[in-house]
Amino acid sequence: MTVAGLSSALLAGCGDDGNGSGGGSDKPFAGQSADQIAGKAVAATKQAKSLHIKGDSRQPNGASLTLDLSVDQQKNCDGTVQTQGSRADVRHVGDTFYLRGDEQYWEKSLKGQPGAAKLLPKLKDKWVKVPAEDAVTKGLCDKQGLVKAMDEDKSARKGMRKGDTTTVGGQEAIVLTKKTSAGEKLTLYVATKGEPYILRTTTEGGEKPSSATFSDYDEDVRPQKPAPGETVDLRQLAKS
Repeated sequence: MTVAGLSSALLAGCGDDGNGSGGGSDKPFAGQSADQIAGKAVAATKQAKSLHIKGDSRQPNGASLTLDLSVDQQKNCDGTVQTQGSRADVRHVGDTFYLRGDEQYWEKSLKGQPGAAKLLPKLKDKWVKVPAEDAVTKGLCDKQGLVKAMDEDKSARKGMRKGDTTTVGGQEAIVLTKKTSAGEKLTLYVATKGEPYILRTTTEGGEKPSSATFSDYDEDVRPQKPAPGETVDLRQLAKS
């Protein structure tokens, strides 16, 4: 599963420019439809300088991916990625992306590649410099790329309904919901105070359940560069 795939799944409930209303609480978006509120939430989240996302998604084949990541518009990021029993810590500092995977991560990543058995011991507990064009990690620290999935299919996100207000991480949020023809229930929680940021989104039922919580909007993201003794270059290791 790609990072873009996770982003799309986590944010599939976000609407844009629709006319759904469905009653429910008007606080503090009096006179605005659920789709209009969702559209404003998408726009505000795009414009935020940074955010923290903690979410997970599961595919029909059982594959899962979990993110716990702080990221900003300059592509600074710091967090973890977990998939199928493996874990990797990730950092993007300046122009360099670093990844520290556990044994299971590297065994899966290097499976079938020549010299993998010799590489594994050299990667243990090390931060690996990963090429910027690497297909697996590309876009992981791109905050705008992670949010981009919200605009990929506007028609599928129309027809949301307003619910009551609740609390997400100590912040008041209005609840927007939608039931799809595939039997999924999409729920979007939008902040009612300050900027209308997305605070949480869930997809229940169907073949691709997911959930994500968004926090720490506009907070500084300052990942530390790993010490030289803790760092290896994947391309140089492959040549050795």
